[in-house]
Amino acid sequence: MAALTVRETIEQNEELLLSPYAAKSARCGPRARPEAPCPVRAAYQRDRDRIIHCKAFRRLKHKTQVFLSPEGDHYRTRLTHTLEVAQIARTMARALRLNEDLTEAIALGHDLGHTAFGHAGERVLRQVCPLGFEHNRHSVRVIERLERDGQGLNLTPEVLDGVACHTGDVKASTLEGRLVHYADRIAYINHDIDDALRGGILSEKDIPGSAVKALGATHSQRIATMIRAVIDESTGRDFVVMRPDIEQAMDSLRAFLFDKVYRNSAAKAEEGKAMDMLARLYEYFIAHADKLPGEFETIAAQEGRERAVLDYVAGMTDRYAAAKYKELFIPSFWVY
Repeated sequence: MAALTVRETIEQNEELLLSPYAAKSARCGPRARPEAPCPVRAAYQRDRDRIIHCKAFRRLKHKTQVFLSPEGDHYRTRLTHTLEVAQIARTMARALRLNEDLTEAIALGHDLGHTAFGHAGERVLRQVCPLGFEHNRHSVRVIERLERDGQGLNLTPEVLDGVACHTGDVKASTLEGRLVHYADRIAYINHDIDDALRGGILSEKDIPGSAVKALGATHSQRIATMIRAVIDESTGRDFVVMRPDIEQAMDSLRAFLFDKVYRNSAAKAEEGKAMDMLARLYEYFIAHADKLPGEFETIAAQEGRERAVLDYVAGMTDRYAAAKYKELFIPSFWVY
C-alpha cells in the first residue's frame, strides 16, 4: 500500500480529531476551475496561502481602520485588524475543534475588498455608483475576478461563502464562517476602544459602567470574556452563538462606539474630505475611462464602465487615492 501524502495525512487527522460539525478539507466544495490536489497542503491551507500572497492583502496595510492615516505607529490599519480577527477566530476554532485553516482563510480574506478611508469610503462609493457597494461582496469579487490579473485566486466555495457572510444578516453555511462573524466584531469593538483611548477620543471613565461590569475593565479582559462566551455557548453544538447576556453587552458597547467614535468624534473630522476625494476620482474616471489602467479597461469593455471604475477606485489605498487626486486635480508648480 502506497504511503499517504502529507495532505492525505492532514485530511485523515481532520476526520479523526475535528468536531463532527467542522468543515473537512477532503470534503470541500469544487473550485470554479478544477485543480490537482497539492501533495503537501490541504484545500483550505492552499486558500489561506493564496490570500496571504495576493496583492489585495498587501494593500490592507495602507487602508484606514478608524483613524485616517494616523501619525502614530500603534494605531490599527485594515491589515492589523485582519490579523487580530484571524487570531481571535483561530482561538475559538481550536477550542471548538473546528477547522482552523478554513477559519483563518475566511478571516484573512474578509476585508480584501474594503475601500480606502474605512467605512467612509464604502459609503461614498455606495452613493455615487449605481451598482451600489458592499465591502463583503466586493471582497468576493477581488478573490474571484480581480486578483492574478483577472484570473482570480480560485478558492473553495466555503471560503467565498464565509467572506461574503462575515457581516450582515445572512449567516455563513459553515460554523467556521460564523465564527469569523463574531471574531470580526470582537476584534474591532475592542481595538477601536484601544485606539480611541490612545488618541484621546475616549477616556477610561467614558466606557459605560454596565459594559465594564459585564465584560471587564481592560482590553484583554473584554476580549477574553467575549471569546469564552462564544466557546461556552457553542461547544458540542451544530451552531455558533454567543451567550446572550454577553452579546447584549457587546452590542451596547458597539452602539456606544458608533455614538462617541465612529460618527461624532475628532477622529472623523477629515472624513468629509476623504469622501469628496473618492467621489471626484470616481466621477473623473467615469468621464475618462480611457485613463484607467489596462486591466480595468478590459473590465470596462466586458462588464461596463461603472463596474471597472468601481473596481479601480475601491482597490485604492489611502495614500494612492490621495496621490492620484493630487495628480489629477492639484496644479503642479512650474520648475525652472
